[in-house]
Amino acid sequence: MNISPRGIGGPTSILALTMGEPAGVGGELTLKAWHRRKELPLPFVAIDNAERLIQLAGKLGIPTPIKRVRSPMQAVEVFHSSLPVLDIPLAEPCVAGQLTSANAVSVINSIDLAVSHALAGRVSGVVTIPINKHALYESGFSYPGHTEYLAKLSGSDVEPVMMLACDGLRAVPVTTHLSLRNALDALTADLIISQTRITTDALAQDFGLRAPRIAIAGLNPHAGEDGTMGDEEKLVIEPAITKLKEMGLNVAGPYPPDTLFSAALRPSYDAAICMYHDQALIPIKTLDFSGGVNITLGLPFVRTSPDHGTALDIAGKGIADETSLINASRVAAEIAHHRNAPHQAATG
Repeated sequence: MNISPRGIGGPTSILALTMGEPAGVGGELTLKAWHRRKELPLPFVAIDNAERLIQLAGKLGIPTPIKRVRSPMQAVEVFHSSLPVLDIPLAEPCVAGQLTSANAVSVINSIDLAVSHALAGRVSGVVTIPINKHALYESGFSYPGHTEYLAKLSGSDVEPVMMLACDGLRAVPVTTHLSLRNALDALTADLIISQTRITTDALAQDFGLRAPRIAIAGLNPHAGEDGTMGDEEKLVIEPAITKLKEMGLNVAGPYPPDTLFSAALRPSYDAAICMYHDQALIPIKTLDFSGGVNITLGLPFVRTSPDHGTALDIAGKGIADETSLINASRVAAEIAHHRNAPHQAATG
């Protein structure tokens, strides 16, 4: 996650930031991130409603010159002096903190446009501002969240993997947005194997790690303690680990979940494979509540996101913390740099 605020170079040196939920804190975060632009490795273009951002900047007392642009390339040229916006119309005016499904189509259009630019090579990656799923569901949106929708747009047949990261820890939940009861039913050796392989490949391709070290968490207290506290370790997790080792992957476990994330163990691995959502997110948010990053692995384009929600309760108050968005932009730039390294080498 540590990447210096410098230009990265390559064929498409700009990121696309989506609109996210317009009633949430996303607009405020975008404004604040632009004011910290000297800390960013790459410029960004906001795929958003320009008038909304202009009004929000005035309300929050964050004077920001906003420039409507026609392309990411034009955005690169003006980023140093203006916040570039690829303008997306809203169906109705937006009020901070007041959720409505009327603008759901605009939210989805922003995502669609960002992905189309990424797939066409016009941007280096996509940083998605948090969405409100309830508002989208009311408009007919049928995907569990960003990740699944992005996978559909990409046309990839690889199941995307969610990785959460902060300084000193990367964690992957094998099962994601399921109730704990349903997550247990969904946990299989094949799923652990698939997610671990994608994670290993991504650590090599996207983060430049030559021999990624993977730690795999147990599910039960004390990792089952030889079956006395649950048999998922013996029946599901250990067979997956055996198969992964046969494939040549550098994996170890299952580790008791209550020790895996300790300061003593964290330096011994590059990523932890966790069995359910909160097993991965609790240590990330404990270590860095405001700065964590959500990274989607397995997509044909770079995608990161702040590791928080729309924060409707503080929207429009000027107190939202942009740290996670800054970090998400830095990580997206880091991944783009590693993916572009072969191109740079080939073109001299």
